[in-house]
Amino acid sequence: MIGIEGIPMIEEGDDLVSIILNATHESRVELLEGDILCIAQKIISKSEGMLRDLASINPSREATKLAENTKKDPRMVQLILDESSEILRSKENVIIARHKLGIVGAHAGIDQSNIDHRDGEKALLLPKDPDLSAKKIRAELQRKSGVAEIGVVVTDSHNRPWRMGTIGVAIGSSGVKVLDDRVGGADIFDRKLNATLINNADAVANAATLVMGETIEQIPVVIVRGLNPEKMLTNDPGENGTLINRPLDQDMFR
Repeated sequence: MIGIEGIPMIEEGDDLVSIILNATHESRVELLEGDILCIAQKIISKSEGMLRDLASINPSREATKLAENTKKDPRMVQLILDESSEILRSKENVIIARHKLGIVGAHAGIDQSNIDHRDGEKALLLPKDPDLSAKKIRAELQRKSGVAEIGVVVTDSHNRPWRMGTIGVAIGSSGVKVLDDRVGGADIFDRKLNATLINNADAVANAATLVMGETIEQIPVVIVRGLNPEKMLTNDPGENGTLINRPLDQDMFR
């Protein structure tokens, strides 16, 4: 796991690929065939203009009521409602929502940390299409670096219902074999595997998050190197982050 330092604060419209490649060059790290780049969702969202000024948000009655029940800013609640297809659970200071992308998590992935609030409170939304973002970044990285066999994973921090603390997960990807289906195979004692589905993308994202950090580290890009490219990389456009979201008809907790 190679953390890329020296990436500046990202603004809307910034050329992320050029910035990343410049930072790797300054760090004396070059992309190699087989590398996977894990990129924090936050810098992608910033570059894509997903920052919202709370002063521009007018809360609805639904948002105001939910804000009263959860003791949250009604403007933030309105953003959560706007970005969600369903509110699943809520209590004081917490709203669990199903994002329009299909991702279930706290506050529809909306974040206010590591954002400049000096000219008014703001909130950062998830990218509109993290898989498309990953696809575009990968294509540009291939073109500008000349390295063809690479993958891109868009990472975010999530909590889990029955575990404490945040972990890194993949919310978008390109060029990565997201799920490794071992059903029908055998274990080391030749016992048939009936339910083994390995999430490669989340595993890589979580490992990279240990290097990125969660607060003040300022390492939003990590190169994951040394994994078997035959098992991890692909050019199949159907392999992307949407495969991770469990279908609603398999949700046992609704």
